[in-house]
Amino acid sequence: MSDRKSPVMTKVLRRSLPIALGAALFAAPLSAFALEGASKPAPPHPNEKPPVLSTVQYQGSSLLVGEHRLLQRKDIFREWDGIDPDYSPDKAIEAVKALLSEKDFEELFPYRLGSKEWFKVAKGKEYFKEDQTDYFSYDNLMNAVAEVSNLKIKISTRTGTSAQEIHRLDKEAKVETLVLRSADFNSAENKLKPIETVIVDCGTFLKEGFKKDRKRELAAFLANLSHETGGGWDAAPGGPLRWGLFWNENIAGRTGANMDAFVDPGTAELFPGTTGKRYYGRGPIMLSWNFNYGLFSSIIYGDKSVLLNNPEIVAADGKIGYMTAILFWMTPQTPKPSAHDVMVGRWKPNADERLKGLGRPGFGTTIMVLNGLEANLGEVEGSPVKRRAGHYREITQRMGVDISGEKVDTLNMKPF
Repeated sequence: MSDRKSPVMTKVLRRSLPIALGAALFAAPLSAFALEGASKPAPPHPNEKPPVLSTVQYQGSSLLVGEHRLLQRKDIFREWDGIDPDYSPDKAIEAVKALLSEKDFEELFPYRLGSKEWFKVAKGKEYFKEDQTDYFSYDNLMNAVAEVSNLKIKISTRTGTSAQEIHRLDKEAKVETLVLRSADFNSAENKLKPIETVIVDCGTFLKEGFKKDRKRELAAFLANLSHETGGGWDAAPGGPLRWGLFWNENIAGRTGANMDAFVDPGTAELFPGTTGKRYYGRGPIMLSWNFNYGLFSSIIYGDKSVLLNNPEIVAADGKIGYMTAILFWMTPQTPKPSAHDVMVGRWKPNADERLKGLGRPGFGTTIMVLNGLEANLGEVEGSPVKRRAGHYREITQRMGVDISGEKVDTLNMKPF
């Protein structure tokens, strides 16, 4: 588990803070994540519902960063493509239950953090906590999906630049918040440049495509998280796959072996670290660095200070932890699509992507979206892809989904 920043990440951050939902996001916990984005989707058929990712006319926000605005119905329709009732929070728990039962979930992850089996193996160990809750519980997953379903995210970029604004919409409250704005978004050089806006309805998680595709998406999501938080080894009781979702903190950060505060000077003005707090990796995707805690706090709570002042929440509250992972999963970052779009079939690889071996959408491609460092790897001994693919095969089998023919490794693939 590493908390280093990748060179690509640093470059992006220096140019423009907001790229963040993914690119700033995983300056690398358990492995080096670097999401970067997606191309625009094809126009919908006249009879289809509006796509989740869409472009709208947008001239820039009059809000200051952190300010809220109550929207009227017409504003939501014009500026946010409306609110689709099919993607509402009240249907989220129903969506999870329809794909994977609680019994199956618990049998797949018996050693997850805070479970009965975890207490048995953790007792007497350095990391044991007497009051540890069932962090990765089925209920926490369902509640996270429900809360995330209430959010829309809007990413607006000046054409030809990395200057961005990011808004979040609380669908139930009908309140819009400006989460982040690049310092150069309204500079003299950029102000007259057109703005391209992408809208992500987080309520579409596990709710798009055929039921098989929705099962594959949940399996891919859990398989990737299970690898990143896995505590198993080859001779582990029950096999290494039983030990997914075992950790939720970077070991060196938690134990104090690494006392770095993980506060990036280039982003400290917008997302200032709180004295005495450290922003090492926590949660299912090991959220790291001050800018990520601040950004995700802004999106989840509408207030950047919550997680900046209390980063421990990400490791203490399983619902919040799952929410950070789902938000990451749902958000495209140029030039990468979102993992969600890959799994539900919305993303269509272009000629360049096909030349890089990325022409077969499926689980293997989600690995490339999440971690380009695992390019060109098969399911061989010692390969991290073997563990990821193993989890995916097992979860889809439990769901009764046939994945014959789906490319589940990254062999012959190059980074986006």
